[in-house]
Amino acid sequence: MRLEIRQLEYFSAVCEELHFSRAAEKLGISQPNLSLQIKALEQEIGAPLFDRLGKRIALTSAGELLRKHCCNLFTDLDNAYEEIRDLCEHQTGNLAIGMIPSELDYRLTPILIDFHHRHPNTRLRIYSSVDVAKLVLETEVDIGISLIPDPDERLTVVPLGRQEYGLVVSAAHELADRESILLEELKGYPIIMYPKGFWGRELVEKECAKIGFRLNTVVETTSNPSLFRFVAENVGATVQTATLTKAVGDPKLRFIPIRDRPPARETCILHRSDKYLNRAARAFIETMEEQLKERSQR
Repeated sequence: MRLEIRQLEYFSAVCEELHFSRAAEKLGISQPNLSLQIKALEQEIGAPLFDRLGKRIALTSAGELLRKHCCNLFTDLDNAYEEIRDLCEHQTGNLAIGMIPSELDYRLTPILIDFHHRHPNTRLRIYSSVDVAKLVLETEVDIGISLIPDPDERLTVVPLGRQEYGLVVSAAHELADRESILLEELKGYPIIMYPKGFWGRELVEKECAKIGFRLNTVVETTSNPSLFRFVAENVGATVQTATLTKAVGDPKLRFIPIRDRPPARETCILHRSDKYLNRAARAFIETMEEQLKERSQR
């Protein structure tokens, strides 16, 4: 049996679209030509790959099986190409990184700058997203920096550390001189937070719910600079990590530890278990682990 890569690419496009005309348009070929190629593939395999249901199509059992192996084949080919490029380019290359916004805005940008200075020939593409794991799984990025996601055998997870949340207030806030606070004392105070659905917001709200109250959120914003500006101007307080607050570096802000049951988050590096990591990716992981370890010891 001889299957051509081109035919498998055509097959994968039809699998994605489940529509011959749309798949043909995506591939830049005519719909009759695409149909002929799929028929030739079915004849080669000896089984129908799609059920034709009027204008609709659906994968047969044979089609589902072939699609699974196609995904593995294309991943292997991508890895082979990446390794060969890595071999030829040595210290050059491309690296796409996905990061949760709070980490990118303040804490990790200095590390990215340091990495660039160490590896100036590596072209960086950096994406900010609340769903970094999705970017990694869909191979939109090579590496992700995220909170530890739900277990997934497709992901390799490298823990980076645990960070506790506390109350962040303006120097003019009535609680600014407190050395610590109980979680339940947050009840009733005006709070500035990310919108619902953001991991940091959900994590804090979950801990508050355990002791029977909800945050009095008066302003929601997806922007870290905006969030801390509201707090600095004493519009309300927020609940954030000490490391992020320190990275902001605003002298108007005060961080007050939560001493009884502080919400905590664990950050990690993510990459696909089946994806080849080039030199740039491996160097970046080493830089992240080295820099974060140094900063946690200061």
